[in-house]
Amino acid sequence: MSAETKDAVVEELIEEPAADEQATETPANGEVSDGDDADSDDTGLTDEERLVEEGEIAGDYLEQLLDVLDFDGDIDLDVDGDRAIVSIDGGSDLVKLVGKNGEILDALQELTRLAVQRTTGDRSRLMLDVARWRADRRERLARLGNEVAERVREGGEREELDPMSPFERKIVHDAVAAVDGVYSESEGTEPNRRVVVLKG
Repeated sequence: MSAETKDAVVEELIEEPAADEQATETPANGEVSDGDDADSDDTGLTDEERLVEEGEIAGDYLEQLLDVLDFDGDIDLDVDGDRAIVSIDGGSDLVKLVGKNGEILDALQELTRLAVQRTTGDRSRLMLDVARWRADRRERLARLGNEVAERVREGGEREELDPMSPFERKIVHDAVAAVDGVYSESEGTEPNRRVVVLKG
């Protein structure tokens, strides 16, 4: 497959979720709960078994996608709390599946959730990471939250951060909460909602 064809397939990943937008109300970042009771499962599976099944369905879907794109990648499945975690690591081409600010990754995550939902009949909250983009982003945001919290504690001046997704804001809020003498709030409306750190 030529580089141009690969790029065209990757670009289609961004447009595809828009067509299926009403199929699920769960945003790409996965932070809004769907309100379903995790214990009410007619299949007889435990919560963990259900999440493992989600991961396996997602892994099969992503494996087929990587084959179509002729990308090399190792798919790793895990369960973290109340969601399945699927990670793709390996070949250098994988960065094309992340896109600017993770836009293609978010679209691919939503497509993967829809593939799982089509098989299980249940809305999925699985988290997809490619080339450690989300893991690295999480570490950077936690570090940022800690640094800003320390500055505010020492100087007393409130600090506003750049707008972030709900998932990203939660990481910063958790980091700030670990520092005594400061607290954080979210201000503004989406997509410009941001974390503000204040002295407590």
